[in-house]
Amino acid sequence: MKTIFITQPLLPKKEDMFAQIEEIFASKHLTNMGAKHNLLEQKLKEVLKVPHLQVFNNGTTALLIALKSLKLPFHSEVITTPFTFAATPYSISWNGLNPVFCDIEQNTMTIDADKIESLITKKTSAILAVHVYGFPCNVVKIEKMAKKYDLKVIYDAAHAFTTEIDGKGIGTFGDITMFSFHATKLFNTIEGGALTFNSKLLEREICSLRNFGRIDESAVEDIGLNGKLNEFQAAFGLLNLEIFEKEKQKRAKLKDFYDKNLSKIKGIRIPQMPGNVTNSYQCYPIVIEDDYAINRDELYEKFRKNNIMVRKYFYPACSDYECYKDLASSKHENLPVTNDIKNRVLCLPFYGELSLEDTKDIFKILV
Repeated sequence: MKTIFITQPLLPKKEDMFAQIEEIFASKHLTNMGAKHNLLEQKLKEVLKVPHLQVFNNGTTALLIALKSLKLPFHSEVITTPFTFAATPYSISWNGLNPVFCDIEQNTMTIDADKIESLITKKTSAILAVHVYGFPCNVVKIEKMAKKYDLKVIYDAAHAFTTEIDGKGIGTFGDITMFSFHATKLFNTIEGGALTFNSKLLEREICSLRNFGRIDESAVEDIGLNGKLNEFQAAFGLLNLEIFEKEKQKRAKLKDFYDKNLSKIKGIRIPQMPGNVTNSYQCYPIVIEDDYAINRDELYEKFRKNNIMVRKYFYPACSDYECYKDLASSKHENLPVTNDIKNRVLCLPFYGELSLEDTKDIFKILV
């Protein structure tokens, strides 16, 4: 039986990649901020409409360094969402900080900005919010609150490549924003990520931290990591920058097709992007309501039995993890929306090469 995957990686033409490899071999510069690495950074700044950007070997490393670069007090608290991928709270913990989970909004499934203030204590140093599925957080409320309490703001924009609010790049909000360029993302460098930021003062710190804390050959200022992106992945990314817009257009048409047909099925809610926000077309989530014929888990199993790789994304919630379940902020009564949504959301296959026959197979399961 044919398998329909949740996504497919965006791939440049092999001959184009081979030509890039020839150039890399000729230069003998494989890593450590080579020409292709530097060109990718410049082009990404233009695409994402940000003043400062640095690329990394993956998004998790980038997020680790984002938190480290802000010099948050050791063991201080960072308010975040439980409805996200593990890398979000893990990056907090790896920095010797303590995650505090805040519930989410029903519609966008992002952190509920109206519930953040009640969680702020003398120990709070930052807010780490996530643009889930590319839906932007309430950046206005979050940043107003951060200013009031003198908190740092980091955004996880792993799903929000090229998302804009009123024409403004999503990476211009907060102190630092992280993007993921993993193979599953709309734009990818096989593995990779980036940090964007507004303050020129952060540039030297972040650059140093991704290179073992080194400033130059004889100066090491801090405990850093090896977060550098190599020339092969940078070349892959440069080629994908030339074609990702076509992939977005294909996904936009697929979304319209899904929306039109799913709207006819009772019990399926389709979250929609606000009118002033551009869609990143990273995921296609649906919410299974009580009046649908079966529950989300039963629908998931039905898809899997037919080799259609949908995802319960995000399930379990991070607040359910063994390492976090005993936190006071993880108590179910503190996270009613999270604990409802985590059992209702299903992400459908979503990529430009999804065929008409494949979509027919998907709808056979749904109706």
